[in-house]
Amino acid sequence: MALRVDDLRVYYRTLAGDVKALDGVSFALADGEIMGVAGESGCGKSTLGKSLIRLDARMRYVSGSVALDGEELPIWDDAQMSAFRYRRVSIVPQYAMSALNPTRKIGRMVRELLRSRGVDADAKRPELERRLGLVGLSADVLDRYPIELSGGMKQRVVMVVSTLLDPSLLIADELTSALDVSTQKAVARTLVEFRDRRFVGSTIVITHDLSILYQIADTILVMYAGKVAEKAPAEELVSTPRHPYTRLLVSSLPQAGARYRERRLAGIPGRPPSLLDPPRGCRFRDRCPLASARCLEEPPVVEVGAGHAVACWEADAAPPPETRLQTAEAS
Repeated sequence: MALRVDDLRVYYRTLAGDVKALDGVSFALADGEIMGVAGESGCGKSTLGKSLIRLDARMRYVSGSVALDGEELPIWDDAQMSAFRYRRVSIVPQYAMSALNPTRKIGRMVRELLRSRGVDADAKRPELERRLGLVGLSADVLDRYPIELSGGMKQRVVMVVSTLLDPSLLIADELTSALDVSTQKAVARTLVEFRDRRFVGSTIVITHDLSILYQIADTILVMYAGKVAEKAPAEELVSTPRHPYTRLLVSSLPQAGARYRERRLAGIPGRPPSLLDPPRGCRFRDRCPLASARCLEEPPVVEVGAGHAVACWEADAAPPPETRLQTAEAS
């Protein structure tokens, strides 16, 4: 496995106490795999991405381990992680279009970044220009300021720069947010092409948009309230979800060509629990249509099929008719 995460716990410090944003997350990622991470806002998906590269000073590492290509990442130490960033682990951050320094031309920014990592910027220039060409950008963008580029162009520039040293792991956080639909598809296809060309080893794509993940991801991991709810091959998770939360998440997606005059789209009732003081047992139980007294105990993550793991006592229960119908249509 390229990446293995075991029982990772990362909290945020606040005046009110620790927010348990990641509370015992485990999963594995194969070499060359694209894994999508989905869930509602506040479920911990962006925290997961940032914790693997250690970018947020408010984070407090609590426990767990992360191994990349068999080597443990020192995610508890910002200074030690510096040697891994960009070379071994890279990120396309959320709001990547704002990650470019508005006072620097693109080429100057890239030179400064490469030199800070001990890389000969002049020697890398031909490869930089080649990769820009692969995403439909000319070398002229290196002589421009970020404000002179469109949103999609800036996103593609960040993707090229983030993968210029062929990292083993790329984390793409809300890669397609704030982009129009056609640009979203182009950017998503670029991720797959980068993987196929071995510009990156494995990729984690973090988004709230399941439809994007369905198009590009090999597997999808669904998170809820700081924990893993379900992980499965993308096709299987969308067509036959086993966790009640995943079923409701899939059934809430609008379907192309469908009319909703008679039946309105249904959201998921209620709201996620506070992670300052999360409830015991299953954290989804207060919103779950299948909740029972057994859900007062935390369900283990169990294998229900090849590559398909679920954390639910009722994983084998049939979904309600309405959920089953919409899930089948969404697939």
